[in-house]
Amino acid sequence: MYISPSTLRSVAWSAIAFTTARASYIIDSHSFGQDGKDISPNLRAIPHFHLRGEGWDPEIHTDRLILTPPWPGNKRGALWSEQPLHHAGDWQAELSFRASGMERAGGNLQIWYTKDSQKDSAPASLYTAPRFDGLVLVIDQYEGRGGSVRGFLNDGNMDIKAHSDPDTLSFGQCDYPYRNLGRLSSIKLKQSNGNFEVTVDGRPCFSTNKVKLPEGYHFGISASSAENPDSFEIHRFIVTTTNSYSREEPGSHNQQQQQQQQQQQQQQHLADNQQHQDQQQQNFDPNVQPPPRVHHSYRQEREAREKARQEANPNIPQLVEDVFAANIKSQQDQFVDLHNRIQVITHRLDDLFDMMDNHLAEQDERFNQLMGRMTPMHDQVGAIQRNVEKVERTTMETLRDLESKDFKDMLNQVHNAMERGHNAIANSIPGQMADVVGKHGPSMTTFLFIAVAVQIMVFGAWKVYKARRHGAPKKYL
Repeated sequence: MYISPSTLRSVAWSAIAFTTARASYIIDSHSFGQDGKDISPNLRAIPHFHLRGEGWDPEIHTDRLILTPPWPGNKRGALWSEQPLHHAGDWQAELSFRASGMERAGGNLQIWYTKDSQKDSAPASLYTAPRFDGLVLVIDQYEGRGGSVRGFLNDGNMDIKAHSDPDTLSFGQCDYPYRNLGRLSSIKLKQSNGNFEVTVDGRPCFSTNKVKLPEGYHFGISASSAENPDSFEIHRFIVTTTNSYSREEPGSHNQQQQQQQQQQQQQQHLADNQQHQDQQQQNFDPNVQPPPRVHHSYRQEREAREKARQEANPNIPQLVEDVFAANIKSQQDQFVDLHNRIQVITHRLDDLFDMMDNHLAEQDERFNQLMGRMTPMHDQVGAIQRNVEKVERTTMETLRDLESKDFKDMLNQVHNAMERGHNAIANSIPGQMADVVGKHGPSMTTFLFIAVAVQIMVFGAWKVYKARRHGAPKKYL
């Protein structure tokens, strides 16, 4: 297999440029919870951060920090970095949190980037904080929208808590329902190329090119709960930079820039050596020609290239042992070693492409199976949707009938009918009562007979009593 010098140089410089453009470095002195690590090694403190609570002590677990408890309410918690951020250029801060509570609970969460750390003062929110110089990002239920993210700036001269309407001071905001999502929420603050941007769950929230935050400021996270509390859990806070240095000491930037220049010089030197070796290869073996390009799929092209390689030289090594660079004396040996290693890398890349092809084929098959299963479900969803549309049409027709018709006459008719029925019943009741009493009531003869019989029985009882009393023995005291 033949690889031209220009191709090698293009691949090398492309890899270097891609790596440099995509590289990001985590600043450990301002981060915790990165790469699945525990946020605290001893469950008593978080390295490089100062933790403080008001009304309770925030709880530290292996995977999360609870700033405010689910019960009781009116509690506060705050977390502040012990060191300032010495990065004036591009940086990004990402917070992963979760808020949960009752249906009508409340509270707020703040992300601070201020000149002076508030680690020695009580945890505060936007509405209770003293004068500060920097930025605060507030996540709360502003104006009953279900949740919002708002940004506020202060140069240290404004007392926001004494302002008549602090909510009007925000320079950017977006709606975000953050409560009881059942998953983690992600808030990112990014400063890059003179632009400041805030994203929520990967979606843009707001951005501006009029805000540039200076270096030497402290990061902080604070939360407070209302009487019906929300519990705020912090799972990760990661600060990264695209610069090739991650130390926090001032002046390390120049040292790292010198290292970058040395690395670039070494890479340039290696590229020059590679070009010289490629020229020697062309002079040493002028009969080697690049294989004709086959305009087929990658698999067909690879198979044709592999077949041509095997026919040209079946003794190409499949693995090259590690050797010390000092053991390779001549340029010819260096070229042979480099050539063999490039071939081994190429073979491994071919194997990786085969694995990717197989994986893509499996994914396509799974996708087709899922689509086959979703077709009946789609029909059922269509039937349900049609039924819902019918119900909506019926509801709208009923509503139109109710709104268009006048029921005043009908109500008057009902009222008149009820009044006539009432009068008829009131007029017929006396006659009916007299008829019932006349037909079913007792006669006067029966009444007199009962009265005489009762008196006779009372008189007879009295006579019996008198007789028994006279016949009883006499007792004398």
